[in-house]
Amino acid sequence: MNEMSKTEIRDTKKRYAAGVLKYAQMGYWDGDYQPKDTDVLALFRITPQAGVDPIEAAAAVAGESSTATWTVVWTDRLTAADQYRAKAYKVEPVPNQPGQYFCYVAYDLILFEEGSIANVTASIIGNVFSFKPLSAARLEDMRFPVAYLKTFKGAPTGIVVERERLDKFGRPLLGATTKPKLGLSGKNYGRVVYEGLKGGLDFMKDDENINSQPFMHWRDRFLYCMEAVNKASAATGEVKGHYLNITAATMEEMYARAEFAKQLGSVIVMVDLIVGWTAIQSISNWCRDNDMILHMHRAGHGTYTRQKNHGISFRVIAKWLRMAGVDHLHCGTAVGKLEGDPMTVQGYYNVCREIHNEVDLQRGIFFEQDWADLKKVMPVASGGIHAGQMHQLIDLFGDDVVLQFGGGTIGHPMGIQAGAQANRVALEAMVLARNEGVDIRNEGPEVLRKAAKWCKPLEAALDTWGNITFNYTSTDTSDFVPTPGVS
Repeated sequence: MNEMSKTEIRDTKKRYAAGVLKYAQMGYWDGDYQPKDTDVLALFRITPQAGVDPIEAAAAVAGESSTATWTVVWTDRLTAADQYRAKAYKVEPVPNQPGQYFCYVAYDLILFEEGSIANVTASIIGNVFSFKPLSAARLEDMRFPVAYLKTFKGAPTGIVVERERLDKFGRPLLGATTKPKLGLSGKNYGRVVYEGLKGGLDFMKDDENINSQPFMHWRDRFLYCMEAVNKASAATGEVKGHYLNITAATMEEMYARAEFAKQLGSVIVMVDLIVGWTAIQSISNWCRDNDMILHMHRAGHGTYTRQKNHGISFRVIAKWLRMAGVDHLHCGTAVGKLEGDPMTVQGYYNVCREIHNEVDLQRGIFFEQDWADLKKVMPVASGGIHAGQMHQLIDLFGDDVVLQFGGGTIGHPMGIQAGAQANRVALEAMVLARNEGVDIRNEGPEVLRKAAKWCKPLEAALDTWGNITFNYTSTDTSDFVPTPGVS
């Protein structure tokens, strides 16, 4: 492709003559453009088809995600077209990935409806991922201006207020997912919840696919779970909770289940990511109005976040969810059974918890992001973790995290309550050691074994799972690694 074809045609007679022009010629590429503070920015990883120029591919991404179509339309002249066109302004080869390019696109703020993630997604990912000149495309990161963030309400509760309501400070929160997640009767399900909470957990939770099946109607589950929560709270003197999954077929039914959870005295409800952006923002508003913590299970995300060359990075999903308004978000464990490179997962946590993200290419953060006054979201580590990894989890993620051990609680050889006790003792021993200056990353296993001398449930947990790891290569890793010897 020659340089002339990359240049916008300024002559209006030629620019708006009927026919087909290159996207760059139509004005969707501007290598000299300097993004404004009020622009929405997006970074795409694109793989152009053979013979397609990367700059033209980038211009096509900008065009198809804003105002363009495949041919010239004279109605552009009825608009402020120069303002409404998105502008691809930088294209760079992806390190060590031949044929892939990072494409930076700027969008004028006027292109987006206030406070609507549905509109953001319809614009940014609505059409361009099916575009034939691209063999693959992935949305890697976005930057939202403060002016746009101020139109969103964010988390209903936030980390600070959640800790105040729960009266739990200075340590991660502990949870567990009820197992098996399908098949238990309401009463037996409640028994599992009680045992876990009585043993020392802060939360128990429903899983993504327990809704209202023939073996257990949702009302039965809610009743037995809240009975368990109340009994465990009375027995331990601690605030306890159970994530009651209110995911349902319609918003009307979701509201009905949420209202019943409120009537029963629950402090938290849960929805699955698959309910969609409009439903998430609606239930977030309900939670804000009813002083309820909102737990988000990222069910389904791996269908479009896991592959490195096509889909959407989870860091973008995390940003959208922080804006949409959730209090908890499953963000990966890095050491468990589910996909997640440690540095990349730390990037997700930083998106949830920091008030200002700096550029951090090793963790996949491509844009500086000021989160204005949007509350912090509590990340959740869940999926194939156990007490023997406590030092790794605290070292990776710090205190503002919910550590959920499902099988690592309910599969304990001495029973569910013992499994919970093992996790609580492991947690408190590790936090104490860290606070005393112990290098828990390297000395963590020794800290656990010392604590296990005085806690048979922890000893049994370490004997059962101490050598269990999930050391598989992650598919979604950073493209940038530090150069040895360079600070």
